[in-house]
Amino acid sequence: MSLTRTILRSPAVAALTSPHGVDRYLELVNPMWAAHEVRARVVRTHRETHDVTTLTLQPTSTWPGFAAGQHVQVGVEVDGTRHTRCFSISSSDLARRMRGDRTFTITVRAHDDGVVSKHLARHAGVGTVLHLSRAEGEFTLPPLLPRRLLFLSAGSGITPVMSMLRSLVDLRYEGRLTFVHHARTPEETIFADELDEIAQLPNVDVTVLHTRLGDKRLNELQLTALAPAYADTLTYACGPAGFVETVRELYAGRDTLRVEYFKTSTLPPDDEAATGTVRFARSGQTAANTGATLLEQAEALGLRPEHGCRMGICRGCTTRKTEGTVRHAVTGAESSAPDEDIQICVSRPVGGCAVDL
Repeated sequence: MSLTRTILRSPAVAALTSPHGVDRYLELVNPMWAAHEVRARVVRTHRETHDVTTLTLQPTSTWPGFAAGQHVQVGVEVDGTRHTRCFSISSSDLARRMRGDRTFTITVRAHDDGVVSKHLARHAGVGTVLHLSRAEGEFTLPPLLPRRLLFLSAGSGITPVMSMLRSLVDLRYEGRLTFVHHARTPEETIFADELDEIAQLPNVDVTVLHTRLGDKRLNELQLTALAPAYADTLTYACGPAGFVETVRELYAGRDTLRVEYFKTSTLPPDDEAATGTVRFARSGQTAANTGATLLEQAEALGLRPEHGCRMGICRGCTTRKTEGTVRHAVTGAESSAPDEDIQICVSRPVGGCAVDL
């Protein structure tokens, strides 16, 4: 098999299959054959809640694996068009090493305005083939684990945290592990049964708070009661922007916090910044600056830039800005440096701007 792969990746085969590449021809024979690209077949589906589904994926041999907490860009054909979005991996990263299991899982909530999430959660069945990126992200556990760990999550933000938790259980981590999750109701709690099982382990404390049943949202008093030494404990937090910002405030001045935004909330556009002209240099397109993100403005002109999550997480839309100032749509930070790489899905031009698209 390694000899076959070496031949398929050779310059001679690349020249013979140009311009489409060898993977296009292999895909016609068997969608799970690939020399370079990563694909995966859905081998199992499991409904977690009324709008959340876990897909178990069997990847091609080109999949290099992942670290717990990372995410992957998933491409799927919907109505004849390939759409790509970013999803966190929810399974243990030790399954392959410990059980010889090469499959992994993603857990998807069907958002009403999400073409990909609705398709995957409601319509992807066993046998569906997906296109994947390699695993990405730095929201991962350290090589040397501390004696205490704290996980904080809300809503769908539980998925990368669950990957870490499952990995630690597989590893038989002996340190103290505290996990606090916020869900709206018991029926909307993802992985509820498994969390109950994990809570039986002697070194694990699991608390699930249901905000629609009267449990308060995360605050200092609550967190101190559940994890008295939280400020000095390595902590991983993932969830909607409001939740993560609350956690950031609780850890102000500390270096023990690692965060991942699962769903960002953007600042409102600034009409005063919507001046000048936006130039997409490579395509030769120009337009008046509308104040929208550069990705949205490019799409309005009919351009199709590469992108993934549209939330500033996966970096699939990273593009070179050659001139002008941009403002981050989530943090509000501005940058005027020339020839810098920016994420166009969360970058709004402030006045005139030029990007290499």
